[in-house]
Amino acid sequence: MLSKSQAKLFFLAGTALCAGLFLFLTVDTMRKIPEQTHEANITPEVERGKEIWDKNNCMGCHTLLGEGAYYAPELTKVYDRRGAEWMKVFLKDPQAMFPGERKMVKYNFSDQDITDLIAFFKWIGEMDLNGFPPKPNLHMTSSAATGPAVETPAKFKQLCVACHSLGGAGGNVGPALDGVGSRRDLAYIEKWLRDPSAIKPGAKMPKLALSEAEIKEISTFLAGLK
Repeated sequence: MLSKSQAKLFFLAGTALCAGLFLFLTVDTMRKIPEQTHEANITPEVERGKEIWDKNNCMGCHTLLGEGAYYAPELTKVYDRRGAEWMKVFLKDPQAMFPGERKMVKYNFSDQDITDLIAFFKWIGEMDLNGFPPKPNLHMTSSAATGPAVETPAKFKQLCVACHSLGGAGGNVGPALDGVGSRRDLAYIEKWLRDPSAIKPGAKMPKLALSEAEIKEISTFLAGLK
């Protein structure tokens, strides 16, 4: 049993020790922040992107670094999940990407606004957050194709998988693309990718900003999925 003086000393020593430990951990954390956040990579584009994020109250629907609302998707690693190309198309017109599905407001961002937002999300996504949030597995497979394995085009992984699935991975807004080469020939797929509405008026799929080379690459890949 401790005496009153011993108990008082124990309390004061314990309090001082805990306070000292707390201060040490605080200083150590603050010292590591510039390195873990890659502070040196903050460019004017990143700063403008952060201003756009705040100005439009994006945290009213989304979470970032675990902070914000939970109405819309968490965006800490959105750059890794979607890539710059998909984000450009989506931020230009959210409804065009997911007709009747998305509820995100069309903010009429300028091209520069979109570039700045993407730079901001890229910087956020490159922070060392000790594994937060867990990275989803979005690797595409070409198991649905027969014959020699074909490398999945980069644009397909950046844009198409948001709405379509292949080999069980991807979105479910549009039809699955397994075996699409057995249903559509190369010429049809090329025409469709150039302008879906020209083939099917009122088509839900938007006209994507694809170059001729990208159209041919994706069409060849899809036509090979038998």
